[in-house]
Amino acid sequence: MKSFNIPDFYKSPVISKVKEIRKISDPRKKDFSPTILDFGPVRFFIARHFGFCYGVEHAIETAYKAIEENSEKRIFLLSQMIHNPEVNNDLLKRGVRFLMDTSGKTIIPFTALTPNDIVIIPAFGTTLKIEEELDRMGIEVRKYDTTCPFVERVWKKSEKLGEDSYSIIIHGKANHEETKATFSRSEKSAPSIIVKDIKEARIVGNFILGKVSVEEFKDIFKGNYSENFDPEKDLIRVGVINQTTMLAVETQEIAEYFKEIMLMKYSADKLKEHFADTRDTLCYATNENQEATYGLLKENADLAIVVGGYNSSNTSHIVELCEEKLPTYFISSVDEIKSKSSIYHFDYRNHEHIHTDNFIPEKPQVDIILTSGASCPDSVVEAVLQKILSFFPSVRNMDEVIKELAAKSPSVH
Repeated sequence: MKSFNIPDFYKSPVISKVKEIRKISDPRKKDFSPTILDFGPVRFFIARHFGFCYGVEHAIETAYKAIEENSEKRIFLLSQMIHNPEVNNDLLKRGVRFLMDTSGKTIIPFTALTPNDIVIIPAFGTTLKIEEELDRMGIEVRKYDTTCPFVERVWKKSEKLGEDSYSIIIHGKANHEETKATFSRSEKSAPSIIVKDIKEARIVGNFILGKVSVEEFKDIFKGNYSENFDPEKDLIRVGVINQTTMLAVETQEIAEYFKEIMLMKYSADKLKEHFADTRDTLCYATNENQEATYGLLKENADLAIVVGGYNSSNTSHIVELCEEKLPTYFISSVDEIKSKSSIYHFDYRNHEHIHTDNFIPEKPQVDIILTSGASCPDSVVEAVLQKILSFFPSVRNMDEVIKELAAKSPSVH
């Protein structure tokens, strides 16, 4: 897989060594068990996969290339390039300005742009309407388009579904930039509807089985289906695609659910006429990070710390998984860890910051799960690790711990 040139300040010598050791010992990515860094009074269980994914590294390289190549021009981002405050704040410091916030609200009107300006498309992509508007203004949007290749793969799948006369069910959050971008393309190809979760999927399924009225259906999904969507005829042939940062198991559950609905309605010999198998729209990085989280949760740790942007969908899903088993603290930076007994963290369900005292238990050896979302720099994860180490006296030397890890790992010399 292609490697990208990202700024050194996003990298971490410690995390890089850990990842390299795992890469050498498990080149085919079959082992999702965590890496254990034993510092004596505290042990860290580090996820097998976390941090910048292919799409994020591609976006970062492109954005910094745009800055380097256009020092005399004004540079704008449609919205946050990725959902990470460290990255977005650094771009702002370098003079890049946002045209919209993540909800689509205007910060700088498009009328303020000129054909000489640079506009960067974020990793989530953007809608066809916005692309066309920028094209009409004479702005070369594709030169610095950082749309993730795996998001574009979903778009191609939606186009293929439309060509085959399937309607499209999108598993995603209707207000998320990626889902908006995907919906704008899928509705051009075929009748389309967005479902947030299995609960909403079941409403659609019950309509297909005649248990929900057209009026009730349209009221529940108002604003989340394409123009002229007719559920009575547009839900006869369906395929499921997803916002790539959703929980893979949930997308699979939703797809399997609609498969069962079509089996119930039309029988097994006619299944392919009514249901398209679209499992290949799942993002490899999201899937790997989530599988690595399941691997982490097989350990009996005392707490979990998940690092990432508060508006990061893939990070919030990792938090969701961890919270099912143990106390979990969702933070965006090391600054939120104030001391061994004080942490500020984010409640993503209620969208509020909360404070917890004595989050690190008093015991001879504390076990901590540490991971991050796909848009979080490794340098931020290392800063968290080093901050927590500073709370414990007589911890083992970092070099010693890394050497021990390498010595225990097969194929590492």
